[in-house]
Amino acid sequence: MLIDSEPIANRVLAECLSALGLALSTDEVMRKFVGRTREGCLALAAEMFGRDLPEDFAAGWDTTLFAALGNEVRAIDGIRELIGRIGRPFCVASNSTRQRMRVSLRAAGLLPLFEGNMFSSEDVAKPKPAPDLFLHAARTMGASPSRCVVIEDTTTGVRAAVAAGMQVFGYAGGAHSDPAALRAEGATVFNDMQSLAALLAA
Repeated sequence: MLIDSEPIANRVLAECLSALGLALSTDEVMRKFVGRTREGCLALAAEMFGRDLPEDFAAGWDTTLFAALGNEVRAIDGIRELIGRIGRPFCVASNSTRQRMRVSLRAAGLLPLFEGNMFSSEDVAKPKPAPDLFLHAARTMGASPSRCVVIEDTTTGVRAAVAAGMQVFGYAGGAHSDPAALRAEGATVFNDMQSLAALLAA
């Protein structure tokens, strides 16, 4: 959990869908689309639309989304300090595309910290909630899943981490976070990076 990009991404998606005549509020889009891959979002949008999306929809969505992320994404308060104190290997494993990850991390000033240690849904056949992405990241980093700790803010990610046999902490400080849902999926819930630092130390 490095950035809270979902409110931005889902606002943009709501605007793009509205332009097609599919009127959904940002909150509705958040409930239906959070945790899905890009392709999963496009498939669900087409299903809700009742027919294939226009050929230029995906490219237009990407362009608008990357511009918004580049201008608006900020790092979660305290995350840089936490990373500096971890003292062990770390990486990012996201259902986002590689391009979206790079745009977002660059805007948040975190990209240099994760160069070479970024894993995307594009790296595996089955993204979250399947465990494949986390297991792929662990293998690449040379770590046993049972010794890995995952920080997540979606139920999709928590399910994937639990299925991978990894300890998972659920960040409930984001705009779209549901502490009860994260806890129900098996996460130890926290609200800020200072609390996470204490959990990791324990």
